[in-house]
Amino acid sequence: MSFSVEHLEFYLLILIRISSFVLAAPVFSFQTIPMKVKLALSIVLSIVAIQVVPVVGLDYTGIIGYSALVIQESLVGLVLGFMCNACIFIVSFAGQLMDIEIGLSMANMFDPLTRIQVSVTGNIYNYLLMLVMVVTNMHHYVLRAILDTFRYFNVGRAVFTGNLVETAIDFMANYFLIGFRIVLPVFACMLVINVVLGVLTRAAPQMNMFVVGLQMKVLVGILILLIILPTLPMVTNFVFDHMKEVVLQIYNSFTPK
Repeated sequence: MSFSVEHLEFYLLILIRISSFVLAAPVFSFQTIPMKVKLALSIVLSIVAIQVVPVVGLDYTGIIGYSALVIQESLVGLVLGFMCNACIFIVSFAGQLMDIEIGLSMANMFDPLTRIQVSVTGNIYNYLLMLVMVVTNMHHYVLRAILDTFRYFNVGRAVFTGNLVETAIDFMANYFLIGFRIVLPVFACMLVINVVLGVLTRAAPQMNMFVVGLQMKVLVGILILLIILPTLPMVTNFVFDHMKEVVLQIYNSFTPK
């Protein structure tokens, strides 16, 4: 399809949906990526989408009506990008739980990519997941996710339904469930250590179990992290599969007009 100036308002809505997605999507929303690069990527993806998206008539009246369409397309991109990005933070949440059990919860650091305070293990897991995501070309799937939205509902045709709220609630439940599954080996080992320390406290009350237990938890926790590190590909596949399910649920949550 060739570019036509008379359909400029339609193409601008495509750019708004894609650019709002890029601002919230994983990897592409990092604060260290210059805004000019994000804008250039949005324009390139919009040009690709223009070639395949059929032009439809826009139902609006005046500037207020077009502004409503702009807000609607922005919400579509932001919701999809935010949900994909939230799937990535599952491993960060699991890493924070591990640090609480190990005793490294106070050793937080500032992540320049997301501009938030993260724990040591959570930051390691987050970077490893991003590395696997780029190596396995999962970021290509993220880009296709926003382009496929035009097949499910064209510009100005998306209608927010109650299914979107149910999708968000179901995602939050799975968010904590998956996070606890990832951290379960560390939980089990720390439980055994606490039981052993409790028995030692009864057997030798003169020993300072607080000092001994803190050092033991850190050493055993690091050892457990090294042991379960080979399971990272399985964890990433599980997270990526969940991301695909979330994307499909979001597609079904928008009812086309």
